[in-house]
Amino acid sequence: MSKDVREYPELSLAREDMLSQSDLYRPSVFWDEASSRIVSELCSYGIERFRSLPTTLGFFVPTYGLPGSGFTEQQVEYVQDSFRQKFPGAVKPQLALDQFFSGYSWALGDYRVLTASDDKTQRPYLHTFSESSAGEPSEQFQFDGRQFSRSALNYLLGLALLKKHLGGEVPSTVLEIGGGFGTLGEILGSAGIKDLHYIDIDIPPTSFVAQHYLSEVFGKENVATYAQTAKQESIEISSLPPASVLCSWQIEKLRGKIDLFVNFISFQEMEPHIVKNYLGHVSRLGARWILLRNMREGKQLRKDHGVGVEIPILSEDYIAMLPGYEVVERNVVPFGYQTVDGFHSELLLLKSTNPVV
Repeated sequence: MSKDVREYPELSLAREDMLSQSDLYRPSVFWDEASSRIVSELCSYGIERFRSLPTTLGFFVPTYGLPGSGFTEQQVEYVQDSFRQKFPGAVKPQLALDQFFSGYSWALGDYRVLTASDDKTQRPYLHTFSESSAGEPSEQFQFDGRQFSRSALNYLLGLALLKKHLGGEVPSTVLEIGGGFGTLGEILGSAGIKDLHYIDIDIPPTSFVAQHYLSEVFGKENVATYAQTAKQESIEISSLPPASVLCSWQIEKLRGKIDLFVNFISFQEMEPHIVKNYLGHVSRLGARWILLRNMREGKQLRKDHGVGVEIPILSEDYIAMLPGYEVVERNVVPFGYQTVDGFHSELLLLKSTNPVV
């Protein structure tokens, strides 16, 4: 049965409040139409199914197989049916083909990199993580008895790169902008971190989805939601519970210090002036480490009212916007990804040049 947005009053409140905010905190051109479609799908099918809805799969619930692979269902069916007809007894090649199209082969490759690179003796622990099935995921793989999605393995690989450089530090106060459905918070929650404060800042409806998911993972009593913080003039980081989800404009209200700032993939979907504003707040909050994953060459330009950005933001732009930081590592392989058409999903790790007080 189709629902109405009024059945999600907190989502409705956040969307209404967003209308009065600066364009720095409203959906970018990349996200504007998608945000409305996501609200419609949540109301039609329920937030309980958010990991299998068409628009979420195309925007913030990444997959190795369809649709993330770039193939269509028709293309996959054509190749598989044609192969079976031409080679009816070729069982092993058919299994290999199935694993390729399902995304299993790619996921296994990422998992192998993770297990080879992670130091299991050091926190944050990554080897204990197993992903929740909340949200009815359309794709999830099991390795060594633990569950993983593409979102989870993306973050785990980034954290494995970070751990190489921490030298025993354990970031316990972590801020993320554009955290998807909350995967990073879920990983950190099982990483053996004492006094964890994970804060996800996003636009509604994504923020609403993230607080739903993290409440399923952490328990509602351990998650601060927009309804609880909307009227606060100042939000003290140290007073927050283990996980918090704030709306984009609330970053101006944050007070305190953070150990680590993370952005995976969403900065490339924003215009440069929006990113510059966010990074100004990251610097204000004294982040010691900054971990980014975005396209080195920037996102595609918007054409004919399609999906894209007005001005692509490049890897060098992030570095220029962070004058108080030095680059520690830039990585595409093995922790990032190079597309078949030559684009680079690059990890950037930066460290503050200011002495620790």
